[in-house]
Amino acid sequence: MKYYSTRDRSTPVSFSAAALNGLASDGGLFIPQEIPQFSPSVRSSLGTMNFIELAFETIRPYVHEDIPDSVLGDMVESAFNFPAPLVPVDDRFVLELFHGPTAAFKDFGARFMARSFAYLRRNEDRELQILVATSGDTGGAVADGFFGVEGIAVTVIYPKGRVSPLQERQIAGLGGNVSAIAVEGSFDDCQRLVKSAFVHPELSRRLNLSSANSINISRLVPQSVYYVAASALAKSGRYSQDGKATPRMRGTGEGQRAVRDGRLGKDVLFCVPSGNFGNLTAGLYAQAMGAPIAGFIAATNINKTVPEYLASGVYQPRPSVATISNAMDVGAPSNFERMTAHWSYEELRKNIHGFWVDDEKTKETIARVFDTSGYVLDPHGAVGWTAVDQWLAAKEDPAHPFAGFSGPVAVLGTAHPAKFAETVEPLVGPVPVPPSLAEAMGRTVQSVTIRADVEALVETLLTLRS
Repeated sequence: MKYYSTRDRSTPVSFSAAALNGLASDGGLFIPQEIPQFSPSVRSSLGTMNFIELAFETIRPYVHEDIPDSVLGDMVESAFNFPAPLVPVDDRFVLELFHGPTAAFKDFGARFMARSFAYLRRNEDRELQILVATSGDTGGAVADGFFGVEGIAVTVIYPKGRVSPLQERQIAGLGGNVSAIAVEGSFDDCQRLVKSAFVHPELSRRLNLSSANSINISRLVPQSVYYVAASALAKSGRYSQDGKATPRMRGTGEGQRAVRDGRLGKDVLFCVPSGNFGNLTAGLYAQAMGAPIAGFIAATNINKTVPEYLASGVYQPRPSVATISNAMDVGAPSNFERMTAHWSYEELRKNIHGFWVDDEKTKETIARVFDTSGYVLDPHGAVGWTAVDQWLAAKEDPAHPFAGFSGPVAVLGTAHPAKFAETVEPLVGPVPVPPSLAEAMGRTVQSVTIRADVEALVETLLTLRS
């Protein structure tokens, strides 16, 4: 498998080069020459495989020329040592992706990426400098995934005052080989600074740079795994990977309706809370590989660039607006470039239905779902839940992309509600805190604040890494 830039298909590179460079030299994102297909034997066996087996079969076609099967097997077993249950709640499912060490879906990509980087650089002497921009959960997951990894230093760049207190402690509380920079600006400013750093001549000369955002293909590919696993579970008539969903998160007896009324055994429609659109792009890859996925609902907060594009065909990036679902506060999503490199507007419009949700409706949904089912949504999951409500209200329209759909609908639970206690607890009461988050709450924030300026970032990076 070779990879090329979204802006230039003339110079293919290996998975190793695409991963370690992060961004192509022309500023484009690396994409595979083709999206691999599951073999007929693998496709017919998806419903009987466990998560580790599915991870191996999903990731292997992308990396097998650079990572031997035996090494890949160890990587996925080590990286994915927590469950991803598909939990029935009321008339739909929640795919809980927050049972990892930082209680966010970013753990899947960050943990695999850390292990693949350590292997791919096993013979390197020069330290690798990873830059990552975050609107919330990415920074904590990358910091945790790479903490203590020899030969790799991480700098997390985040918008000052626009992440939750717990997220900031996860981002900036580890120390060691992890540094943090708070930018006086938005996530879009942070993302712009990271992209500028990769093409800055002095930084390129003095530092060995790579990225850990979802612009990096080695973080995006492993996120396809949980789409494959969840869709295979639902298609086979099961709904909880390893049966490890916690009772608090399982909902009430009413939540079993989707099991009783025959919605299982069909292809799944996934609702993806979306910001930078790496998560949804990973789902598109899983679907293209052959996972039993009917399509997608793209759910955003008021940063609605992509839903407007899907409705009009006009892409108009804009400055992001701060919301309570802060990990989705992205006005110019990077992975949009990947999506449109693979698929035309008409193809995307047939496969993805976009909706947006404001903060008031997000809070209302958190309270309502808790009252009806006892299930606690975080703000991002609540955006997804509300988007499904909007989709249900519209789906009888014959022009609807999924008119007549009767299969299971799964909302991605991208973060544990305890990460957003300041928003969630006034609506539902105390939320139990997982041990990993309790430990993070005791950390001291260690970060440097800079203005949203490239030269300020360059000066700070050279100082931190001197």
